[in-house]
Amino acid sequence: MAPTNEELFVRARARIPGGVNSPVRAFTAVGGTPYFVARGQGAYVWDVEGRRYLDYVQSWGASILGHAHPAVIDAVRRAASDGTSYGAPTEREVLLAEAICGRVSGCERVRLVSSGTEATMSAIRVARGFTGRDRIVKFAGCYHGHNDALLAGGGSGVATLGLPDSAGVPRAAVGDTLVVPYNRVPELGPDVACVVVEPIAANMGLVPPVAGFLEGLRLACDDAGALLVFDEVITGFRVGLGGASELTGVTPDLFCFGKVIGGGLPLAAFGGRADVMEVLAPMGPVYQAGTLSGNPLATAAGLAVVERLDADAYRTLADRAATLGQMLERAIGGAGVAVQVPVASSLLGLFFTPEPVVDYDGARAAASSGAYAAFFHEMLDRGVALAPGPYEIAFPGLAHSDADLARTAEAAEEAATVLAKAGLGLRS
Repeated sequence: MAPTNEELFVRARARIPGGVNSPVRAFTAVGGTPYFVARGQGAYVWDVEGRRYLDYVQSWGASILGHAHPAVIDAVRRAASDGTSYGAPTEREVLLAEAICGRVSGCERVRLVSSGTEATMSAIRVARGFTGRDRIVKFAGCYHGHNDALLAGGGSGVATLGLPDSAGVPRAAVGDTLVVPYNRVPELGPDVACVVVEPIAANMGLVPPVAGFLEGLRLACDDAGALLVFDEVITGFRVGLGGASELTGVTPDLFCFGKVIGGGLPLAAFGGRADVMEVLAPMGPVYQAGTLSGNPLATAAGLAVVERLDADAYRTLADRAATLGQMLERAIGGAGVAVQVPVASSLLGLFFTPEPVVDYDGARAAASSGAYAAFFHEMLDRGVALAPGPYEIAFPGLAHSDADLARTAEAAEEAATVLAKAGLGLRS
């Protein structure tokens, strides 16, 4: 007999800190016991108890084609039959690097790594090595992985746990990190190596850039001699052929990619201008390495995904997200619950507040009502799985059908009606 979710969680907590290998999975922000996934197919996942959920987590955006896409499974299977890791270069590393640089304007050189955290950590090191400066500027509510220097003022799981920073990070590690409000262009001094930003913030809920913000950052960096770093771990290869830089018209000096480019396997990358990237060893003095970087299974999966993402696919994704956003606004708002459903290309956010959210302060205010946690569980009870935290977003993908969207809206109307009866999230 298969174990229940509760039984597995008890066993997990006995051996794994908090019972999970990434904090947001523990349902700390929403309460209750997490469901343990047994398998996924397309837009759906099934837990170990056999319950099926219409999934908008989609491996936090990595599964843009849907779970267990036949082309991805076949590519990984064929790659695995030749071996899983060599510690030597492979052709697929070159092919994936060419695919990334060929699609993203301004990304002339790229290096593959195994996680988004590695990508942002390495990009910061490159920026410091290239400029000879130490200070970095980041924005409150933007999450760039769990490396020490960037955990200050982080969103996503750090915000979910109510931790402004993290224990175990020495003061010296963040001493050169300046945290400023999102959607406001800061003044930059001559000691700033780089400004790192999510061009579309997706770790404090979904907060798109206001008009002129990214353009202002580009000009401020140019004036100060600093580098502009786009963290596109979420937006890269999801919001368009050329990522957020194509969508916004602003080109950074360095990019960080992840999730989609690995096809659901551990793979990420950082890249940018040739002259900047060539400070990396073995060409230059900035050291970075990884035993499993460019893993043959991950590159096979990534190529299988990227090859299927053309202009038509991105139009479909954007239309799907826009449609779902409108349906959710009508369903939730119609029940008398105040809601904002921002949409940026194929990304979708959910804030239980009457006012649009433009920064981390607004996101925190929306999260503090408790409406999201109640809504999350009402949706889960109806077979729709959203992210288990108010600072995360939803990922409608190519596997979600019109019928799936309609089912989601129906569940949302029922869930919002329950919230309204409980007095949660009501419009004033």
